[in-house]
Parts: sequence; C-alpha cells; structure tokens
Amino acid sequence: MLWPIGQSTGDGQRLALRAREIWDELSCAGQIDVQPCGSIFVAHHEDEMRVLEEFYASKPPGLRLQLLSPEEVLDKSPHIARDNLQGGLFSETEARVYPPQAINDLVEYLEQKSGVEFRFGTTITKVEPGRAVAASGEDFEADKIVVCSGADFEALLPQEFASASLKKCKLQMMRTVAQPDGWELGPHVASGLTLRHYPAFDGCPSIHHVRSRVAEQTPELDRFGIHVMASQAPGGELIIGDSHEYGDDITPFNSQEIDDLIVREIGKILSIARPTISSRWSGVYLKNFAGLYHGREVFPGVEVVNGVGGNGMTLSLAVAEQTVAGWDAS
Repeated sequence: MLWPIGQSTGDGQRLALRAREIWDELSCAGQIDVQPCGSIFVAHHEDEMRVLEEFYASKPPGLRLQLLSPEEVLDKSPHIARDNLQGGLFSETEARVYPPQAINDLVEYLEQKSGVEFRFGTTITKVEPGRAVAASGEDFEADKIVVCSGADFEALLPQEFASASLKKCKLQMMRTVAQPDGWELGPHVASGLTLRHYPAFDGCPSIHHVRSRVAEQTPELDRFGIHVMASQAPGGELIIGDSHEYGDDITPFNSQEIDDLIVREIGKILSIARPTISSRWSGVYLKNFAGLYHGREVFPGVEVVNGVGGNGMTLSLAVAEQTVAGWDAS
C-alpha cells in the first residue's frame, strides 16, 4: 500500500510523492507491478465527514482529491456498507504494490541492471568506519555504510538506539480467502477510525470530536491502537488491519482479541463476500517520534537510516534518494 495521503504536510508529503514517482519509474521500466488504484476514506459518522470536508478544504499540495456523496462512494467501491454512510474522500495518488512479488522483482532488477550483489542470510554484528563484520567473521569494506536493520537496530548499535527517539511498534494483520470472481474492492479503503492515526488530519478542527467519540464509545480500539483499512491482493484476497502496540506492551504472542476487534470494525464498513480469514501475522518495526525517520551519521562514513514506522513502502525510496544526495552534497 503506497499511502501519500496519510503523511504529514511538508516533508512527509514531499517525500511520499517523490517515492511515488520512483515507483512509477520502476513500473514504466517493466520491473515492478504498480497499480494506481487510489484510496477512499469512508465516513459513517457525521464528525468523520466533517474531518474529510476540512481536509479537502485545506487543499493539501500534490494530492488530487474528490469529496464524494454516499452514492459516489458506492460507485467507486460498491461493497462499502450502506447503513449510515455519510460520504467519503477519494484520492488518486495512492497505489497498490504486492510486497512479496515486488521484493523479488526489485532484487532481480538491481542485480541485472546495476550489478548489485545481495548477501542474504548474512548477519552483520559490528560496524565501524569503512568496515562491516559478519557473524561468520567475513569482513566487508566500504566507503559508505548504511544501517537499515529495522527493529533489530538495537542489537547492532545499542547506544544509538538508547539515545534516539525510537520505539518498537507491533502490528497485527490478516488476509481473507480469495473473493469470488468479479468481486473487486477498487481503491484502498480506510474507515473513519484511520483519521485518528495519520498526522495529515491532525490540523482538522473536527478531529478531536472523532477521537473523543471513539475514546468514549470504543476505548478498546484506543487501547490496542486499532484502525481499519483494506486492500485487495492480486489473487483476490483482502488484506485487512491493523493494530499498534508500543514498547513494553509488545509480547511475542498474537492477541485473538485484537484480531476479533479488527474483524468487527472492518465488518462495519465493508460487506465482504467471503470473510473467512486464511492467514494472520504480526510484524515489529521502529518508529521515530522526533521526526519522519531517524537519519544520523554515527561514525565517519557510517549512517543509520531507520524509524520510518509504518510508512516504509510509502517513503523508503525517497528517503534512500535523499540519503545518497546528502553524500554528494558533502
């Protein structure tokens, strides 16, 4: 899910839109399947619709938006729940990329086009200026070393992790069985709950009404950081999620309660023909609470780039470009 609409105004949206351009360049080169599906926020409460109207009126740069009536919402995505539907907001900017296939395709492209050598199954246990050491004892020499080790960052550079504004976040997601032939979700779909999660909507005056209502009526959603979104995979399955647990709240065990809440809430906004869950998973990422991401030179020629949170697919290509541009500038 490429998701520029959720990014904070300014650098967040600038990087997201640039990353979107790079994805398109890879798609045009025939390397990655990028489907420009767009996204739709659906409102089933009046306060949610007011937030969408306020966001639309703010005219965020770079986003192509359309306010929708309930009928127009159903034209875009006919499986949206009709009861209490207030309307929606459609954005053309978002796109669909299927990560398992995209990763394989990108590796093959970089190997063949640019001669990049990938060393899978190689754990780096030490970095210092000009040198990275693998657990096997093998040395790698380089003028520039970039540490992008995700949630494992703490093991490699514990002091840097301790001094940074980084926190681990665990999320739970699910995938349904394939929907019947002809059942199409259309755009990515996000509920009004999602307005609470993304900083793009923080400046909307009515967002505090949404947050207050959810906190009062469904505090269990706040407890687990739940908002609901859906996207359709190439095989017709629906990817649904998600939850957000931070820091000491993270355990190695998945919560059935969280999965049940996600299924309950997605059922309020979508009529799914085959809602049976075929697979469940969780992931842990690092989120930087002091900016878009954590980028810092920790030793001469050794830079940490981490903490993009749940925005990896949306921001990473532009963050990589910006990182390399910083080397050229210096």
